[in-house]
Amino acid sequence: MLDLLKSPPREGFSMRDPQSITVNEDARMIPVWSIIVAAAAFVLVEYYFWLVLPAGRTHPPPPLGFRIYFNFSWGLLAALYFLMVGYVSKDAPRRAMSSRFWILICFVMPGGIGAVLYFLLRQPEVSRCPACSTHVQSDFHFCPQCDYQLGASCGNCFRTVRATDQFCTRCGHELARDQMPARLRVLGE
Repeated sequence: MLDLLKSPPREGFSMRDPQSITVNEDARMIPVWSIIVAAAAFVLVEYYFWLVLPAGRTHPPPPLGFRIYFNFSWGLLAALYFLMVGYVSKDAPRRAMSSRFWILICFVMPGGIGAVLYFLLRQPEVSRCPACSTHVQSDFHFCPQCDYQLGASCGNCFRTVRATDQFCTRCGHELARDQMPARLRVLGE
């Protein structure tokens, strides 16, 4: 029955084996210290809202359902804040950015605005050129040191294209006319 659902593999198209696909790599980007601090922050917020705050109250407490919702929400927000700071501390070095600067921004800017700024302004991930090992950003088409073509691009508008595309999706240029390196030509055939 399952064999009927499988489609035949296309030539020149390789797909990763489903067993080799790992769990989302971003989940491993949160350090253990951040998880511990987030759990402690959640427990402290709950302790404050359930034990400390009601002791100093002079008026009757709000309904129990409201208190549960309110206390749980604030605890989750506090934990999420520290998890986000931990993520920034691991993600910034991958992108050749200062982790200390961005952690400071996350702590100084109130209400998570620093984390939002980080996600809006972060640089692309940095990798190495296969030819000369220079650090290059993932959106580069050519290595700035050795002129090695890192990815396929349209010869007309210079936008990124897949190696298997016949025409540019932006300008409609026929990619077969471009002078592709042999390694990209093999992928395209």
